Amino acid sequence: MAQQTVRARLVDVAQAAGVSKATVSKVLNGRQDLSVRPETRRRVHEAAKALGYRPHSGARALAGASTHALALLVPALTNPTYVTIARGAYQRARELGYLSLLAEDFDGQEADESFNDLVQEGRVDGLLIASARPGHPLLDALRRSPVPHVFLNRSVDGSGRNVTMDVARSSVTALDHLYDLGHRAVGHIAGPPGIAPSDTRKQAFLRHAEELSVAAPVASGDFTEDGGVSAALELLLPADGDPHPPVTALYTSSLAQAIGAMGAIRSLGLRIPEDISVVGNDDLPVAGHLHPPLTTVAMPLYELGTAAVDALVAAIQGTPPGDVVVPTEPHLVLRGSTARPGDAP
Repeated sequence: MAQQTVRARLVDVAQAAGVSKATVSKVLNGRQDLSVRPETRRRVHEAAKALGYRPHSGARALAGASTHALALLVPALTNPTYVTIARGAYQRARELGYLSLLAEDFDGQEADESFNDLVQEGRVDGLLIASARPGHPLLDALRRSPVPHVFLNRSVDGSGRNVTMDVARSSVTALDHLYDLGHRAVGHIAGPPGIAPSDTRKQAFLRHAEELSVAAPVASGDFTEDGGVSAALELLLPADGDPHPPVTALYTSSLAQAIGAMGAIRSLGLRIPEDISVVGNDDLPVAGHLHPPLTTVAMPLYELGTAAVDALVAAIQGTPPGDVVVPTEPHLVLRGSTARPGDAP
């Protein structure tokens, strides 16, 4: 079997030439605004030729987008929440004369070379980052890069670049609704630990449940239908010795989790809402077409996308960065998935 050839990377050329990756990129792209001695340029070209370096296809496609281009990095295109956020960002970017590019930061690709090169080499004017998790390799790249950026629907402590919503209010809104219906044992399906909006929502849920004297068990799951199934079963089939009374309602951290939870409830032979009420987070059109139609807490997702672009463009134009909270508050969209415990809708 023939040995597979390893493609030379930008960093390999940089190491061979004894210069930075940014210098290599600008030299190979013919940038004349870089103060580099002729012998350094020659060394870079010779190293690239000797290594057989070919620009990554993703980076090459973006090489001409050095101005009036923004990149939006989302954790998963399968999450419908980010479709609405991206629409808001795209529309606002277009109004301001910018092109909005979209990249997915899915498992196994979070350190993709083309995106790290995009960050470090300044191939776009700015970055909208919705996938920053603790320990994400992108955070280190951003600390070394002067490219303007904001964190969208994520909070990075101390960054001063966070564009967020009042996610704590979403928990209060959902729990108040269920409490008013008479529910005194409400389970919460949170997202994976370490995700800022989910952690904030969970903590607000627990605080308000304590204020209302509501039993509030919590289970975590991915922001997917499968994550909703596994977490719902954990809450509805508690282990022996669990001190909480049986839950009569569930509040999920995402719409996809709510869909999975509804399936899990039916798999146990229970009815919605007669046996278990369900409230989902984020309101998208599909929520009104489920059986029964899903009660949700509507979040200002579109406004979040537009606010993030406004903040990023301001930073590009030299305005000092600052945290932004979208002023639109969450609100309840009442449908058929909630009722008094034991009541028919």
